[in-house]
Amino acid sequence: MAWLLLWTLGIMTPVVFSSLVVTRENQSPADIVKKESHPVHFRQKRHWIWNSLYVEEEKPAAIAYKIGQLKSSQRVEAMKFKIDGEGANTIFTVDQKGDLFVTRALDREEKNLYHLTAWMYDGNNKLIEDSGDFVVQVTDINDNIPVFPRTYNGSIMERAMIGTKVVEVKATDADDPSTANGELRYSLTAGEDNAAFEIDSITGVISCKSNVLDRETKSQYVVVVRAQDMRGMASGSTATTSVTIAIMDINDNSASFTRKTYEFHVPEDQKLNEKIGSLELEDRDLIQNKEPIFAIQGENARVFNVELSPNKDGNLMLRQGLDFETTSSYTFNVQVRENLKNMRFPPDNIKTAVTTAQVNIRVLDVDEPPVFSQPIYTFTVLEEIMVNNVGSVVANDPDRTKKSIRYSILDKDGPIGINPFTGQLFTLRKLDRELEATHMFQVKAQEEPSGLESFVKVNIIVQDVNDNQPELVVDEIFVCENDVTNMVLGTLRATDKDDRPASFTFSLASESANFTIKDHGNSTADIVVKQGPFGLDDPKDHSVDVRVSDGGTPLQSSVTKLAIKSCRCDGRRIPTQCKAGARRMGVSVHALIAILLCILTILVIVILFVMRKRYRKDSLAHMKNSGEIHEQLVTYDEEGGGEMDTNGYDVSILSSACQDGSLLRHPDHPPHPSLYAMVQKQSQHNQPAACKGDMAAMIEVKKDEADHDRDGFPYDTLHIYGYEGPESLAGSLSSLESSSTGSNLDYDFLNDWGPRFRALAEMYGVDEPEYYHQY
Repeated sequence: MAWLLLWTLGIMTPVVFSSLVVTRENQSPADIVKKESHPVHFRQKRHWIWNSLYVEEEKPAAIAYKIGQLKSSQRVEAMKFKIDGEGANTIFTVDQKGDLFVTRALDREEKNLYHLTAWMYDGNNKLIEDSGDFVVQVTDINDNIPVFPRTYNGSIMERAMIGTKVVEVKATDADDPSTANGELRYSLTAGEDNAAFEIDSITGVISCKSNVLDRETKSQYVVVVRAQDMRGMASGSTATTSVTIAIMDINDNSASFTRKTYEFHVPEDQKLNEKIGSLELEDRDLIQNKEPIFAIQGENARVFNVELSPNKDGNLMLRQGLDFETTSSYTFNVQVRENLKNMRFPPDNIKTAVTTAQVNIRVLDVDEPPVFSQPIYTFTVLEEIMVNNVGSVVANDPDRTKKSIRYSILDKDGPIGINPFTGQLFTLRKLDRELEATHMFQVKAQEEPSGLESFVKVNIIVQDVNDNQPELVVDEIFVCENDVTNMVLGTLRATDKDDRPASFTFSLASESANFTIKDHGNSTADIVVKQGPFGLDDPKDHSVDVRVSDGGTPLQSSVTKLAIKSCRCDGRRIPTQCKAGARRMGVSVHALIAILLCILTILVIVILFVMRKRYRKDSLAHMKNSGEIHEQLVTYDEEGGGEMDTNGYDVSILSSACQDGSLLRHPDHPPHPSLYAMVQKQSQHNQPAACKGDMAAMIEVKKDEADHDRDGFPYDTLHIYGYEGPESLAGSLSSLESSSTGSNLDYDFLNDWGPRFRALAEMYGVDEPEYYHQY
């Protein structure tokens, strides 16, 4: 088929060529040039003959040198050539003969191909040969050395198999990779570390060639890789780089004890699950590959165990409490081995590792607190009785000294006491299960004298006895006017505070003419009509005394008066009108005691109130004996006749200054001299002696006595008595009954009565008074 295609093309080519020649012969050159401007429709035959054009890179070009010639197959004397394109007329030039020259040195790594176009003209500057494209290639020389673009590091597990890849290195060369100038070869330089590794000369892959790499012996290797161009020939350029190879650790060493014997001293009060000591191990592997497993041989594994520490050593721990008095020392062996699941190879130190060590533990004696025989004590006690022996708590001194123990109860107000020497418990008072069914407290055991102490919890469970009377439970009971015999009025039930199950029985405590009780035997009963009639007009209130027994031991019973109301009912026995009836229930002893206490408290308060009131009445009576105090202001501003109006008031109290000087005196207060001044003058007409003094001072004294008398009533007003006339003790001061001259009375004492009487004193007095009292 291919041959046939070539044959066809060979026949068609001359035909096409002949057509093109005929066409060109019938056209002028101008028409040809015009036609060449339409390459879409016509294809012109090219006559360029090109030689291979090559330029060697980096070749010096002090003088332009020829690299080829532009030729055409047309038999026309060419006079001129023109070129265009990359580097035309600068890097590349052409002369009249078509010779192509290079004017400077070229670098292939900078540019390896130059694309140019050429035209050929005759002497008349007529285009002879149309444009033709050609390429100038820059040939490569080995002018670049290999380069490693970065540093390389690798790693490999110890004991890796031969051929295991470590790392791949790559170098670059700027020369033409299609020539020997750019083809690299890799190798390892001679050195001590190179013995364990090799490199692929073409790919640069470094691999292991030993299966005995040991991190514990050598953990790092450094190899030098060399890259050389010219396919590794001696004339090629070279470059080197160092590659660091780390040996990764695996678990290939067994843990080994650093000693064959370990000794520890442990106090007997050592806390559980706490570290006693460390069993140091030696393992050449890294800590993440250190996986020891410990085992304690013998019965001591129940007392001790070994746990891994953060640095993978063994921590000896206490699992069971120690007792110096029982066992003072322990000796046992501890084994260690590696976790074989993660160990692919036999350990390197399998023959030298110490895998068994002896542990010696000496228990140290310490003073220990007393130990109770039980962690918690529980006793039972019957209520309502005194018990001398509830039970005993027992504690012992675990030390060899066996000190004596003294017991005490922390709750001092509890109902339980304890014998301090024997630990025997007893009741201090009767217990009541209904008030508190369980008593909990702590007992302290202390070594004497003032030694260590321990505590234990004690529970006292109070057992029930039948000591509570049953209580009647019933809804409101009523009887209708038209109720007939055997009509059930209601159901009776009962409750009991005791814990034991009760079997209640019901009966009438006293015979009733109208009602009876029918006991069902299941702790319930019905109250039934015995006979009527019943009516709202009946003045009698109906009630029954119900006796309830609980059937316990001892038997307890109670009697409750049950009131039954009389009602008028409709056809469905629904009450429409009832007569108020009394319903009285039994009252407990505790309620009675509370009621009596309240009544007694009220009586005491009433008695105290009565005594206080009586005491105040007595004080008022004493005060009345001394004279009545009025809270009125009595003022007389008229002369004669009006003096008799003072008969309604006992003004003799103002004369007390002439007696004992006391306005209000308590019987318990002894008499004392009056602070009120007494001035008496002889009267020629046998008139009664007048009482003279300073009225202001007297009032102040009275006020002071009233303020300091705790038994007197407080008064808020100042009593001022202005009096004169014949009814006054001072006699009449009126000028109607006295002469302006020749008076035998000395009125100088009016000066002592204050500023209100000073004008009278000046009118009737003398120049020099005989008496003057100053307070």
